[in-house]
Amino acid sequence: MRKSIFDFILPYLLCLPWLASAADKPNILVIVADDMGYADSGVQGCKDVATPNIDSLAKNGVRFPNGYVSGCVCSPSRAGLITGRYQQRCGHDSNPKREFGLDLKETTMAQRMKEAGYVTGITGKWHLGELKEQMPLARGFDEFYGILPHGIAAEKKGSGVPVYRGWERVETPPDHTVKFGEEAIAFIERHKGEPWFLYLPFTAVHAPHVAPDSYVQKFASIEDKGRRQLCAMISVMDDQIGAVLAKLRDLKLEENTLIFFISDNGGPKSRTVHNGPLRGGKWMLWEGGIRVPFMVQWKGRLAPGCVLDTQVIALDFLPTALAAANRDVKPEWKLDGVNLLPLLEGRADKLPREALFWRFGVQFAVRQGDWKLVKASRDMQPALFNVAADLSETNDLAAQQPDKVKQLTALWDAWNAQNIPPRWEDPRWNGSEEKAANKQLKKGKKGRNPQTPTSP
Repeated sequence: MRKSIFDFILPYLLCLPWLASAADKPNILVIVADDMGYADSGVQGCKDVATPNIDSLAKNGVRFPNGYVSGCVCSPSRAGLITGRYQQRCGHDSNPKREFGLDLKETTMAQRMKEAGYVTGITGKWHLGELKEQMPLARGFDEFYGILPHGIAAEKKGSGVPVYRGWERVETPPDHTVKFGEEAIAFIERHKGEPWFLYLPFTAVHAPHVAPDSYVQKFASIEDKGRRQLCAMISVMDDQIGAVLAKLRDLKLEENTLIFFISDNGGPKSRTVHNGPLRGGKWMLWEGGIRVPFMVQWKGRLAPGCVLDTQVIALDFLPTALAAANRDVKPEWKLDGVNLLPLLEGRADKLPREALFWRFGVQFAVRQGDWKLVKASRDMQPALFNVAADLSETNDLAAQQPDKVKQLTALWDAWNAQNIPPRWEDPRWNGSEEKAANKQLKKGKKGRNPQTPTSP
């Protein structure tokens, strides 16, 4: 059937902003799940655990099925999000050892929002440095409650990691997910009369998968113990997100709060986590490692229930937040993210960028439009996929499309020429060698000296 002009503009008409206007400085809330599978929420297709509060962000806002993060593991992804710049600009390619952290020359989202007149807070997982000069209060946050490194049992089995309030260590909570939600609510209550930026990076659903017994019992019918524990943890996080959203409603702040929700990377490749049709998972540049749940809500500004296929990335959070706060992005900041508001509000049907890029050890990838070129392990040749038609990346078209391979390779090379080499090494970043490298780390041996990837 021949389409009329109405058929083409209808998706954007549906996303036109409501007539109500927001304040000059809306609150900014960034919620990050940890290692959450692409299909582990109801709106993304999950069937065995209900996530009504995460789903409500899509129901009341905009969902991007083609939403990405800039890294396939925790710390580099967070470095990109918090700076609005590809983390390879400062060599932050993988999870850091203790002496390393986010380059002190980089400016964080908290610093940008503080300059814009916001009070700033983080409750949850930092993972961008453990030395005093790298901690949140030294990087633009007024308040911090949470942990500095990665998983909640990262130091010694069963001992957990230190929990901080500001600069000081405090008692470990009975459940991190619950406590982070409570702290977020308290922050909002304290600052209800002024514009605030809150970064809420949960440790859920990163292993170990722990939850209160009452939640575990809700999923007793799930035979697989690992999946049962994971579903319980997802449910706890969803309830805490619901409590935060309820607090916004109670304080009549919901229509003046711009909310982002993502996972920091794809879920680990296992039977426990559901990445849906996506290939691979965490530690890989297949879609399963970098494509994540991605939702944006701004009640009173964005019409509800929109689904946009545009490719977006967590680097876009910072310029979008600044635009919402009526602050200009200066060219000298060299941000890689772009302002999503014209797209979100239906004033534009595309974004002003050519492609998205990734680098992770010997792995690299570039996506432009429907096409993706990816090298996901040391041993493979770059493969070409039309990911719009082949979401599971099963049909390598490199041999049939040599010109497209050449074009995408040139794009990636031009992007990578603007980066610096990784500032530290991680032997786990080489795809097919991940298992062997993990054994190597456990034995305490030094990892292989990395080589910054170059295209063939």
